[in-house]
Amino acid sequence: MAEQRWGLEALLRGRAPRAELEPALRAVIEAASPGLALLDASDRLVAWNAELARMCGPTLPLREGMGIALLVEPRQRDAVLAALAAGRKADAALAGAGTPPVQMERRALPLRDPAALLRVAPLSQAEQSAQIAAAARLQAVGALAGGIAHDFNNLLSAIGGSAEAALARNPDDDAAPELRQVLESAARGAGLVRQLLAFARQQALHPRVVELNAAVTAMAGLLGRLLGSRVRLTVTLDEPGRRVRIDPTQLDQVIMNLALNARDAMPGGGSLHIATGHAVVLQPEPLGQDQLPPGRYATLEVADTGGGIPPEILPRIFDPFFTTKREQGGSGLGLSTVHGIVRQSGGFIAAESPPGQGTTFRIWLPRHDGPADVPPLPAVPLPPPVAPLPAGTEAGPPVLLVEDEPPLLRLAARALRGAGFAVLTATSAEEALELLEGGAPAPCALVSDVVMPGMDGLGLAALLRARHPGLPVLLVSGYAEAALGRDLAAEGLRLLPKPYALADLVTELRAILPA
Repeated sequence: MAEQRWGLEALLRGRAPRAELEPALRAVIEAASPGLALLDASDRLVAWNAELARMCGPTLPLREGMGIALLVEPRQRDAVLAALAAGRKADAALAGAGTPPVQMERRALPLRDPAALLRVAPLSQAEQSAQIAAAARLQAVGALAGGIAHDFNNLLSAIGGSAEAALARNPDDDAAPELRQVLESAARGAGLVRQLLAFARQQALHPRVVELNAAVTAMAGLLGRLLGSRVRLTVTLDEPGRRVRIDPTQLDQVIMNLALNARDAMPGGGSLHIATGHAVVLQPEPLGQDQLPPGRYATLEVADTGGGIPPEILPRIFDPFFTTKREQGGSGLGLSTVHGIVRQSGGFIAAESPPGQGTTFRIWLPRHDGPADVPPLPAVPLPPPVAPLPAGTEAGPPVLLVEDEPPLLRLAARALRGAGFAVLTATSAEEALELLEGGAPAPCALVSDVVMPGMDGLGLAALLRARHPGLPVLLVSGYAEAALGRDLAAEGLRLLPKPYALADLVTELRAILPA
């Protein structure tokens, strides 16, 4: 009778005679091209091939009796082991330094020992391309969101400014309630725009060095009331506490959004755990669609005991406008806002969600070694808009006002003139230069939009300061300072984010003028 040679598929499906199964498996794994290992009933290594040893590298030496959990990077162990136990494939990072991302799969065998076969293979080119494509998609959507937000900021500034001006002229008019509704709606629209800018990493932030533990503790008191009696909140703080540089208001928003998402994922109640920690990363590590660079980090985890996020949805949760709660009024901007705030603050975020085992969001923020900043004093309410002065009382050199949106230009000019300033207006940097070269008086200050066709506001400011050293400059923009790629404060430039109230424009201008 001819000798039967059993293939890997036959071995895995249990078609080979039992007496020949174990030696045949050992022979197969030695010759296999992906990394393969035989496991005992406790999922510990019995044997492995040279390919798996090569993939693990010298920093992850394999040994008999080693548990498969030790093959996986610590932060991914729970999710990977849960997927393998459920019979699913799992993308993972090996624990060895400098190892490539891999895909793991565990197959049970019809033997007591070895009890299973572990297959470890590098991600295919198509899978790596899919990850790159997903990251590119987020980047493209972010650029689109930033552009849309900038245009909407101009519109909202014009709408809100028109309503504000009309209300200031006739505060007791019959239309006053409707004008206040317009202002309220414009403010709500501005809030949505800020969420878009946060996702696009172009939001105007005011970072300072804060104690992460203190920030979490302060939010925990508020969350206890918001989560309701069905959700049990626990907090674990890492000691000693670490400091990070972030806008504290935006950090509160990150924690709030993640906590409320967790509450919605547990309609029948459950547990929410918030923890701080620290991490030292020695080698670049894959992190979903990002890569966590080497460095020292403070970490923040928000974990719930809800039903988890389906695997097919998990890669899209940070996409703007993607929501599974459309019927409940979800906008799909909550997690995208969180992602944008974290990334704009120099940090990273990832989610793990084994089906049926809840969801954990983990955030890495660069650690700051300096002392925490002293919290600023409470803001003093802005004074009401200055009443218009009688015609002919304007005096002194004019303010040069440059804005490419005509409605906003008219509103801003009216507000500045009403506050007693002489105003010279232009719809572009080129027009402003023509006016000055044509004999217009030298300005006492420049107020300019940043993004305009042709020369932008930064270029105009540099050119005018070369002619008039020390010229006060107030820039207005829907983009954050970081998105402009400049340290404006170091250049002596002031930025007023759009949309702005007309009273804010007057106040900011007065602040940069000499006393």
